Amino acid sequence: MKGFYFITDAKLSLAGNRSDVRAASKAGARIIQYRRKEGTTASLYEEAMELKGLCGDAKFIVNDRVDIALAVDADGVHVGRDDLPVRVVRQLLGPGKIIGVTVRDLEEAVQAEKEGADYLGVGPVYRTSTKKDAGPPSGIQLIRQVRSACRLPVIAIGGITLGNAGEVIKAGADMICAVSATVAEPDVEKAVSDFQRLFTYY
Repeated sequence: MKGFYFITDAKLSLAGNRSDVRAASKAGARIIQYRRKEGTTASLYEEAMELKGLCGDAKFIVNDRVDIALAVDADGVHVGRDDLPVRVVRQLLGPGKIIGVTVRDLEEAVQAEKEGADYLGVGPVYRTSTKKDAGPPSGIQLIRQVRSACRLPVIAIGGITLGNAGEVIKAGADMICAVSATVAEPDVEKAVSDFQRLFTYY
């Protein structure tokens, strides 16, 4: 895992999830995560099916909803502390799927690795308003700590912009997420490409 990790956000998006996913895929995003908190299960399923078909070579990950991930045969699921335990998710998805886990401190990171996560979503690195329950910013020090203690890929998220992404990558992040800095931009493809290009320098 290396490069830009794209996450949908229909509320922030200027063009909508479908257009954003097309743009992210074209720009070379390595992973595309479908994150949607509202809506019926039927509507989430229908949109997830459509978005999966637009991902191209990118891996398609569903946030929180293991049932939706199973229903659309997604490449994996991303879970947080209030979701199903990793061991249960693994039992449901099977050995061939990707499980990402949000961690907010070193203890959670080590525990997630022990439980069988495939990657660690670390953050928020900086202050963010995109996710209301994100918690206080951890800074790049947590990226360094997790990188040193864990063997899993580290995906950094939270308040990341083109201006600070370089220091996040240098601190040890294998991938970075930047939601508002991409979907809220008028040219999503260019925004994702700009982030993706950073990985050729760091």
